[in-house]
Amino acid sequence: MEYIYAALLLHKAGQQITEENVKKVLSAAGINPDEARVKALVAALSEINIDEVLKSATAMPFAPVAAAAAAPAAPQEKPEAKEEKKKEEEERKAEEEALAGLSALFG
Repeated sequence: MEYIYAALLLHKAGQQITEENVKKVLSAAGINPDEARVKALVAALSEINIDEVLKSATAMPFAPVAAAAAAPAAPQEKPEAKEEKKKEEEERKAEEEALAGLSALFG
């Protein structure tokens, strides 16, 4: 997790997420960086738009609350509403799968 925190700190500070910068942050925190993990992290993050991931991750906790609030109205829904609800459910699942794949990078 420390490696992710280092990358997020660099991102927030507007610095490039490079192997050297990640190692500096980890060393400053008193952590002896593992070369392989640093390389894997930098390689994985080079293909990711961190701002987009953070935006979708912060929006995620609110989706289940909205679905739970809509649950009692389900028996009275019209066919159009059911289709819309199904589409929203599929989008939510796709976002969850994307976030799960992203979290596997940082395991």
